[in-house]
Amino acid sequence: MPYDLTKESIVKFRAGKTLGVAAAVAALAVSLPLAVTAGADPQTEPTTPVARIPDPQGPGCDDFKKAVPDWKSLNSGTVGPALAAIPEISTFNSLIAGGVNPGANIIPVLENGLYVVFAPSNEAFAAMPPAKLQALKESSVEELTRFGYYHVFLGLLGPDDVHGQRPTQDGALIKITGKGGDIEVNDTAKVVCGGIQARNAQIYIIDEVLDPDRAPGAPAATTAEPTEATEPTEATDAPETTEVSATAEAEPQDG
Repeated sequence: MPYDLTKESIVKFRAGKTLGVAAAVAALAVSLPLAVTAGADPQTEPTTPVARIPDPQGPGCDDFKKAVPDWKSLNSGTVGPALAAIPEISTFNSLIAGGVNPGANIIPVLENGLYVVFAPSNEAFAAMPPAKLQALKESSVEELTRFGYYHVFLGLLGPDDVHGQRPTQDGALIKITGKGGDIEVNDTAKVVCGGIQARNAQIYIIDEVLDPDRAPGAPAATTAEPTEATEPTEATDAPETTEVSATAEAEPQDG
């Protein structure tokens, strides 16, 4: 029987067509993901939101910002480096950080908590009588520590929330009135610039040095005058008493 070349051609044609379709499908399957990837938006890395650092408040904050242009970076460090970075409070910092007396360094205590710090300005110390300032610098470790502790209390309060009667680290009370850019301490010291943020502290520059001996609510020191001893009273003579006889003398009767 003769071999039918037509049938063979048809088989070859159908096989070739099938292979061509399969190859086209495979190519399409590969190209589609590439096309989708090419058209997709580039992936972005997730970002951590940055907390807004509020501006400090007070009449002297413009001068503070000029003296410390990178003041927002104080928020990334603890209270010790923040205090040391503010030129306007260098005298106060030397008193509480061991610069005057190494034994009176309270910074390690402040580093381990959340604190509000009232830092007198250099002008506040310059306004003190020279003899009093010198006596403060020459105070004992205990007195310098007490002085430093009276200027701080536990908390992390901004200018709108700091008001109230607060127990300081020294134990004595401190009185804060007002809010925002108009704050007074103990009715005498005014906040020059407050709400300066460190990572674990809120710093307030004040225009007067605080005295723990004049804390609100502290009993005033009074000196009692000695009382004179009373002289013994002389015994007074008892009044003479008239003796009364039990029976009255009978008068003689006339007979």
